[in-house]
Amino acid sequence: MSKSYEHLAALNKSHVWHPFTQMKDYNNEDPLIIERGEGVKLYDVQGRAYFDGFSSVWLNVHGHNVPELNQALTNQLELVAHSTLLGMANIPAIELAERLVQIAPDGLNKVFYSDSGATGVEIAIKMAFQYWHNQGVRGKKSFITMNQAYHGDTVGAVSVGAIPLYHEVFRPLLFQSHTIPYPYPYRHDGGAEGAKEATLNALRKLLEARADEIAALIVEPIVQGASGIVVMPEGCLHEMAELCRKHDVLFIADEVATGFGRTGEMFACDLERVTPDLMVVGKGLTGGYLPVAATLATDEIYSAFYADYQEQKTFFHGHSYTGNPLGCAVALASLGLFEERSMLEGVRTKALFVQKRLAPLSDRPHVGEIRQKGLMIGIELVRDKDSREPYEWGERIGVRASQRARELGMLTRPLGNVIVFIPPLAATEAELEEMTEILAKSIVHVTEGGVRS
Repeated sequence: MSKSYEHLAALNKSHVWHPFTQMKDYNNEDPLIIERGEGVKLYDVQGRAYFDGFSSVWLNVHGHNVPELNQALTNQLELVAHSTLLGMANIPAIELAERLVQIAPDGLNKVFYSDSGATGVEIAIKMAFQYWHNQGVRGKKSFITMNQAYHGDTVGAVSVGAIPLYHEVFRPLLFQSHTIPYPYPYRHDGGAEGAKEATLNALRKLLEARADEIAALIVEPIVQGASGIVVMPEGCLHEMAELCRKHDVLFIADEVATGFGRTGEMFACDLERVTPDLMVVGKGLTGGYLPVAATLATDEIYSAFYADYQEQKTFFHGHSYTGNPLGCAVALASLGLFEERSMLEGVRTKALFVQKRLAPLSDRPHVGEIRQKGLMIGIELVRDKDSREPYEWGERIGVRASQRARELGMLTRPLGNVIVFIPPLAATEAELEEMTEILAKSIVHVTEGGVRS
């Protein structure tokens, strides 16, 4: 090992506390330290190359070190790096807002910026609550979330989260939410139709009984991410939105993970022509370059805050870097590349290619299900295929498969027993072929004791 690596590794161990990481385990291993990126690969300080098989936590779109995005940042940097949106505006934030409204589901005409998906969700929750408050409806104070939901790690976002491992320890700090099942066909005796009906029936029953006290429902549309890339049965999202509308409950779509082409449409809501009352975007917004997020709202939501100064209906919320010009400039450049390179059409074609490449894995004895929507893929590993018996947590099957993939030259991060494959949208078929080969070898090696044909 080089002195440079040893020095960095020691500093990392001494001072850096990593997110979602048990540091006792992490500090017993040699850390991976990334130095640079090029295309769909990342390079560590020792010169080893790795495919970015999970888009640096689901956010990279065009690859790393993209000349057009680099140039957009450089051009803006020569003008101004940051200027607040509190009481003034800046050019990239204005132009990006216009562009987001153009590509968003019809009716989402207002854009409120923040700096991460979690803060975007926090904004949506507060907007929903104050929307009713500003209209004199004081009883609508609670929210509906979905089982195993993940919406971020700020206190409000955790309050509408429902993954016990992540959220239960903070329960005393949180406001309570109603929880309904997210349709999980693989783990439901009735399959897709049964799972869908269970969700819709639970939502219908809850709304019929308590809609007068519920401000909004929040959902990860079509694909629930952190629960294991669980894909909704067709039509479920649209019917959920209709039920909320019927019972006068706001509908919040968390498109942080699913937005910007991941599912084959610009937004997952587009798959079922749903216009939410509030929609949160982040991750891929800047192509994976800078932390910018946004909460989009309908004119109806916005109008509830639009009042004379003395009425005190202002939305008192903001962040220091809200509408950062650098982030907005690179986001505009990223959206420009979507058009120039016909990215959405490319995702649909590549998704079919990946589906065919991974299909043989379905026959392996410990692959329970391969779930896919666009270029969001989750492969659930099971101890017993017939009974669908899961591996025990302590067996770390997902961790071990991901570690094997790293040894073979690809980075990903598991969700329990689910192996995640979410490559940059710009990956070529040749690159996807290499990545899926590594993925398959890693899974077979760990679950069957070695690589077999």
